[in-house]
Order: sequence, then C-alpha cells, then structure tokens
Amino acid sequence: MKTNETTNDESSHRENMEALQAEMKKKMNAAQEKRGLLIVNTGDGKGKSTAAFGVLARTLAYGGKAVVIQFIKQSPDAVEKVLRSDKLTWHAVGGGFTWDTQDKVGDIALCEKGWTLAEVAMADPEVKLVVLDELNIVVGCDYLATDRVLAGLAKKQTDQHVIVTGRGAPAGLIEMADLVTEMKEVKHPFTQGVKAQRGIEF
Repeated sequence: MKTNETTNDESSHRENMEALQAEMKKKMNAAQEKRGLLIVNTGDGKGKSTAAFGVLARTLAYGGKAVVIQFIKQSPDAVEKVLRSDKLTWHAVGGGFTWDTQDKVGDIALCEKGWTLAEVAMADPEVKLVVLDELNIVVGCDYLATDRVLAGLAKKQTDQHVIVTGRGAPAGLIEMADLVTEMKEVKHPFTQGVKAQRGIEF
C-alpha cells in the first residue's frame, strides 16, 4: 500500500524527470550542426587507445572506412585481429618504447613515415575515421612539431572524424579539438609490482 510519502516522492520524481526531459529536448533541438570531429583522449590514466578503438569498432559496424596509425608501437594492437576488415587499414610505424630504442634519429624517421600516412588518410574523402594513436607522445618528444601537426589536422575532410591519443596533449591541440577526454589515474597495478598483462595493457 502506497503511503502519502511514497506518492509525494513519486510525484516529485516525475516532475524532476519532466523538467529534465524538456531541458534535454531543448538542447537536442539546438544541436543541429553535423560535421567531423577532432577528438583527443589524453591524461595519465589507462583507456585512451581503448576508447578510440571502441569508436573504431562502431565506425566499421556502420560500414565506414577507417585508418589507424599507431606511432611508437612496433606491431598492431591485438584489437586489429578482431576488427580485421576490408574497410580498415592499420599501420604500426613505431620502433617500440623510446627508452628501449634509444635512437632519436630512427624514431623521428618512423614518426615522419607515420605522419605521411596520416596526411594521406586525412585527405581521403572516403575515410570516415582516422585514429592517430600515441601522436601526443610524438609531439611531446618533439619528434614532430606541434604547429605542423595542428596545420595538418586542420586540413582533414570536413565530415571526417580524427581521434588523437596519448598523454600530454599540447594546449594548442586541446584548444583546437571538439571533444577532449582526460583519463585520470587513480590506481594502477604496475605501481604495486604487477606486470603488464596480455588483454589488459596489450
């Protein structure tokens, strides 16, 4: 049996939801523009590339053509095996962790190769999504100049989405982006002596 208190609570909840519904409809009606987005996933927490790959999976599911360029990393992420498709082109152009390669000239050359591939992808009107994985790291190491990268991103197709990942996104990129998400590390197993594990870190 409902009490007056329960009835009042339900009535109050309904009023709040109706007000929220009206507010959300107003916002949705105001948002009519449709265009390609520049998305940045940054911060010291995990999940930056993983979030990008989620969007990648969605793009492929809708039949869109996508290109992934992984800077720094030597081999494609295991996700590539799952998402393998004639609509997907995947480039891993890195030499591995920079503290392992210890070869600045070689690392820069690989980044140049990756950026050339990125420019080609962003110039292709058939490509709906370009993922530039760990590009923020490349810029942070001064392997590619920030101004050059920003100028290249500005030339992307107007209806094309581009996702840039990596910690330490430069201020200019954050300002330029349409959507920026910062992953914050609260707790990490590595600091507790737990090594990187297949399926989690790689």
